[in-house]
Amino acid sequence: MQQTVVQTPIRATVEFSLYDNSWYKPGGTIKRAIWFIINIVFFNNKFAVFSPLKVALLRLFGASVGKGVVIKPSVNIKYPWMLSIGDHCWIGENVWIDNVAQVVIGRNVCISQGAYILCGNHDFTTVGFDLIVKPITLEDGVWIGARSTVCPGVTCKSHSILTVQSVATKNLNDYTIYQGIPAVAVKSRIIR
Repeated sequence: MQQTVVQTPIRATVEFSLYDNSWYKPGGTIKRAIWFIINIVFFNNKFAVFSPLKVALLRLFGASVGKGVVIKPSVNIKYPWMLSIGDHCWIGENVWIDNVAQVVIGRNVCISQGAYILCGNHDFTTVGFDLIVKPITLEDGVWIGARSTVCPGVTCKSHSILTVQSVATKNLNDYTIYQGIPAVAVKSRIIR
């Protein structure tokens, strides 16, 4: 009879008192507080606030926004001054752009309902649970499916697709359709 030996991992307690993200300065306190209120009133609510007003507010707070951009209700945008959106993009209901780092969205991009653009994470191997931030780029023609997640540091290349409820943990190749958790290439995207 063969015995199986199971190694017990070394256990350490996360010490949040050691957590120091003072290096991270996403904008002044007053600027962030004012944006927090504007985000709740005009973006992250169920009321149909017109896209041109939302675009104007984003630009007022430092975002670069192209023409023909549609932003649906209940969209949450962390810091507009770290956001660039190209022409003719569509951002669906309940999208969360958690841009604690730069997010660049190309032209003709569709971010479907409930998608999550996530630029931040934590280093779970350190006792301080240190903050990690990485930019995200969605190149021209990208489609992020409903309830999908794009993780920190990912670039979705031109015309790639992340299907419904998939998670992109690595870069997506151009004209390729990805599916699953983590997302893997399933076929080429052919545009007629």
